[in-house]
Amino acid sequence: MKLKMMYSFLNSDINLIEKKLEETIQSDSYFLKRASLHTLQAGGKRIRPVFVLLAGKFGQYDINVMKNVAVGLELIHMASLVHDDVIDDADLRRGQPTVKAKWDNKTAMYTGDFIFALSLELMSEMNKPLAHKILANTIFEVAVGEIQQIKDKYRFDQNLRDYLRRIKRKTALLISASCQLGAIAADVEESIHNKLYLFGYYVGMAFQITDDILDFTATEEELGKPAGSDLLQGNITAPALYAMENDRIREEIVKVHEAMEPAQIHKIITLIKESGAIERSISLSDRYLDKALTVLEDLPANKAKKTLRDIAKFIGRRKY
Repeated sequence: MKLKMMYSFLNSDINLIEKKLEETIQSDSYFLKRASLHTLQAGGKRIRPVFVLLAGKFGQYDINVMKNVAVGLELIHMASLVHDDVIDDADLRRGQPTVKAKWDNKTAMYTGDFIFALSLELMSEMNKPLAHKILANTIFEVAVGEIQQIKDKYRFDQNLRDYLRRIKRKTALLISASCQLGAIAADVEESIHNKLYLFGYYVGMAFQITDDILDFTATEEELGKPAGSDLLQGNITAPALYAMENDRIREEIVKVHEAMEPAQIHKIITLIKESGAIERSISLSDRYLDKALTVLEDLPANKAKKTLRDIAKFIGRRKY
């Protein structure tokens, strides 16, 4: 089953969110409007808005309230991607030119800032101090994660704990915040929104580990960028860390640099695949997914709970 089919009962609300996203990024500035629209039209799984809506189904669900939270969190995610592409000097995302490639770095940075500001404006409409405290802490941790990723580029002596701490900040916390803030917006009781936070955290970790596996196993067409891009950019992920336990493979991986020829990176990808590192990374992702599914067992039974379970399982076996 495709991911979108799992939450098809939310289609009318998802459509409202897409419309709200497009309305929100309008600007009097021609370049900001075009660059923001370009980012939006590149697409995406919209997994964060989906988690917001599903979490809201455990409480007093009002789409007029939920859509602002859903759009706000998706905008934060979009802004972080625009900034990421500048830091990584990435020309492609989801098969389309990045904002920095289509325009330039300055346009990309201000576009990211603009989108980020719009998200905060939307979120300010929710009169819940706890939600704003959670959001502020999440943004702080995401920023720390981004800085840490810059510091860790081409640092081949890092360990698995460094990697897990980094992806927690870069990816998992925004997904966990989507679950928790969606629940808080729907006035869900504390014990339930805390469990939804944990579910989002564990799913977010599995989601990013799976992304990092796909960087080595998926095709360029599926990824929307060349295979091995993360490693070429100096981002050392779980498969590379596991593979480097083999001294012979480590000698090859530490030679990686941005200007490396495609044939050379292909050789390293092959070595990583043959080392058992992919299987070990899948096992790591599965452990987080199991934790997510265990947390779900304690939540009230409803359609949203079943959908969250289906999405978690999909994340573990997705191929793109």
